[in-house]
Amino acid sequence: MESTTKITILHNALIVTMDSELRVFENGAIVFDGDKITDIGKSDNILRRHRASDVTLHDLNGQFVLPGFVNTHVHTSQQLGRGIADDVDLITWLHGRIWPYESHMTEEDSFISTLLCGIELIHSGVTCFAEAGGQYVSGMAKAVELLGLRACLTKSIMDFGEGLPDLWSSQTTDQCIQSQKELYEKHHDTAEGRIRVWLGIRQILNSTDRLLLETRDLARELNTGIHMHIAEISYENQFVVDSRKVDHGTVTHLKKIDFLQSNLLAAHCVWVNDNEIGYLSRAGVKVSHCPAAAMRMLGFAPVRKMIDAGVCVSLGTDGAPSNNRMSIVDEMYLASLINKGHEVFTTGTTDPTALSAEVVFRMATIDGAKTVLWDNEIGSLEVGKKADIVIIDPCSWTMAPIHDCISSLVYSMRTENIISVICNGKWIMKDKKILNVDEKEIILQAKKASKELLERAGISIPTRMKMI
Repeated sequence: MESTTKITILHNALIVTMDSELRVFENGAIVFDGDKITDIGKSDNILRRHRASDVTLHDLNGQFVLPGFVNTHVHTSQQLGRGIADDVDLITWLHGRIWPYESHMTEEDSFISTLLCGIELIHSGVTCFAEAGGQYVSGMAKAVELLGLRACLTKSIMDFGEGLPDLWSSQTTDQCIQSQKELYEKHHDTAEGRIRVWLGIRQILNSTDRLLLETRDLARELNTGIHMHIAEISYENQFVVDSRKVDHGTVTHLKKIDFLQSNLLAAHCVWVNDNEIGYLSRAGVKVSHCPAAAMRMLGFAPVRKMIDAGVCVSLGTDGAPSNNRMSIVDEMYLASLINKGHEVFTTGTTDPTALSAEVVFRMATIDGAKTVLWDNEIGSLEVGKKADIVIIDPCSWTMAPIHDCISSLVYSMRTENIISVICNGKWIMKDKKILNVDEKEIILQAKKASKELLERAGISIPTRMKMI
């Protein structure tokens, strides 16, 4: 049985703080009391300062201690749909698979889906995520509370657009705004403060300007964030040019109507030009870069240009039908390689320094925290911040030998190296075992729920080879 002692010390570890000085403590130690970090430094000094009998010591024998990773764009309600839309065109993906899938979900489906997604997030070292938008925030919140994770949850809001399922197309702008108010009142700052409710705009293709502006104003009133898919595909920009009469696309129009704000999380931003990157930077908009999903369906996002312009860019996985893998560990590796490749594509010359390991690691930690407007409490290991901690074992064939700890974390680490996860001062995974739910039972429930959901939605997945 785990000790009820409040004060915990992890020592004899390499600690990557991601603080303002980017300090890394070899043979370091970190102390947390309840949900807060109270001390950090070299092991010898920490152990001298803390000799009380009510301290629980964990000798990590050289393992690495990192800030909890932040996944800034993930559709937890899509986890039951993993594999239902692989290798299909975008219209089939959206109209034939994803919209029928989501529109036939129940709140219980969303609960099970979020549990399954959360298990994968924890195994990949994520302690906080930004929900990209589903229909049942109450189901998500129930799962997040049970798992022990931290999250910014949003409902996917749409009040306009062709091809929407009947359930969604019947929603008026007033109903969209009211439902978000109600969800904020019900779930914001619950689960020991681990859940925040944001406002969600699905995309400009399904939003009137009235919905955009009233959502902006409501977010100001509630002092919360807005999560929106922005400039995902080239058609989106053309649609905005034609319908809103601007000279480029989504970001240009959002600037025109004064929607770009520092509390806006813009997912993807693949199809933005240099002027629009400037608009994002000056407004303080945060961008979630989802390398795997972008390369699968969307294209090259100009990530280096955005970072050089001062835009805060973080990492997301997107949903399971867009990516299949909910691993920020994988996204770190892909982000660096894809953007190095993009430099060759755009300039004709190689630049191995593009998106260096330390920049990518920032994207997964402190810049992720800035993106979800929580960097005063998470994203780095510092005294006074929340104890959101990941412990990894680098002594395996996946990482050994270690010559440069930061490059090894980005280029060599795999989810197999993640041993334990602590969120809000509580162990939610220990020695690779999820503590708050039964993984095998959740997987069984998910298989059953997914099968029934696809039958309700009328989704049939064609076989690829000769099945016998």
